[in-house]
Amino acid sequence: MNIQIFGKSKCFDTKKAERYFKERRIKYQYVDVLKYGMSRGELNSVRSAVGLDAMVDPTDQDYPLFQYLAGTEAKMEKLFEVPYLLKTPIVRNGRQATVGYCPEIWKTWE
Repeated sequence: MNIQIFGKSKCFDTKKAERYFKERRIKYQYVDVLKYGMSRGELNSVRSAVGLDAMVDPTDQDYPLFQYLAGTEAKMEKLFEVPYLLKTPIVRNGRQATVGYCPEIWKTWE
């Protein structure tokens, strides 16, 4: 397994995801999405796995504006430029990915 956790330092679910993998002694790489963002390739990989709508945090104050962007490419560009719109944690295992706290799916990766 090659686990990557993209999260926000103050996100409770990100901390829970880290604890999940630590308790099972599964190595992972943590990336602070607000500090380092995600590459276009990583964003596209996650979009392929979970869909664009699942990646966006509907509780963010800029979510209504995001919804009015025309087309998938415009929305992906916005997520690349403004990573705080991403719902976290985003956990990747190769081409597989989850958004949010999903231990039932992570168990199938072990």
